[in-house]
Amino acid sequence: MDTQNTSAPPRAQSRNSGKNHPHRRTQRAQAKAHPGGVIHDNTRHTTRFTVVGNHLTQHPDLSLLAIGLGCHIQSLPTGAAIDIKTLAARFPEGTNRIAAALRELETHGYLRRTRERTPTGRIVTRTVSCNQPGSRRDATSETSEAPRPPARRAATTQQREPARRRALPAVPKPAYSSPTLLRTATEILAGLRRADPRLLLSATDAEHLAPGVAAWLERDLTPTAVRHALTSDLPPEPLRRPAALLAHRLTAQLPPLPPFRAPEPPPPVRHPLRNCDSCDRGYRGPDPRTCRGCRELRQPTPTAA
Repeated sequence: MDTQNTSAPPRAQSRNSGKNHPHRRTQRAQAKAHPGGVIHDNTRHTTRFTVVGNHLTQHPDLSLLAIGLGCHIQSLPTGAAIDIKTLAARFPEGTNRIAAALRELETHGYLRRTRERTPTGRIVTRTVSCNQPGSRRDATSETSEAPRPPARRAATTQQREPARRRALPAVPKPAYSSPTLLRTATEILAGLRRADPRLLLSATDAEHLAPGVAAWLERDLTPTAVRHALTSDLPPEPLRRPAALLAHRLTAQLPPLPPFRAPEPPPPVRHPLRNCDSCDRGYRGPDPRTCRGCRELRQPTPTAA
């Protein structure tokens, strides 16, 4: 009973502890194969650490600055500022190098930057850091941000239908339309591109907008005034739909109708100076031979009943 079993170990040994750990055996084998290579003296982290994939730290196409910047961004808490000015103030690299590194990370899927409009109307850049590009979660988030119709996503390039052109906004109509008025309106629209090349209109757009220009012309506006109202104070950015902008201006800035003017009475008729055949006096009247006084004397006096 008191005989000690010398073949049994004094205590249980962990299979992966000490010298039997496979990772350390691999390190020793690599150290023997490459005596001048790196040797890791690792200690397990319990606090303040970030898990970063080797697909980023050993990326074959990213620059060293982009890899380091990607690791730094993944270690930041949610909501931290990572704009170019903030990163340039944190690191010695300039804004140009940091901007180039951010573009590298965005190209390889480690960053997604989108421009959004806040409820106050301000446009901000929303940045999303992806610790594993191409993962199922990343693909799901991209699908939720930019949904696509299933039929168009599954269709090939030959089977895709052309996108329907959105209809232009309605424009005012003239009260009395005439071919001459519409022809003048069309000439005004065709000449807008001389004032601004961005206002190049198609024949269909000009046909849609011509009644609105005619409504302006019948309100006693000259073609020069209409042309100035349509081409002044245009936005500096490129115009995606110039016809829609012109339709909005024709409707929103339509001038009021001119006030009603009663027709003026015709000027009095001025008869030439004549001499009366009876009294030889000069007079002006409709009767070419007798003045008014002689004509009244010749009329018979009505007899009393």
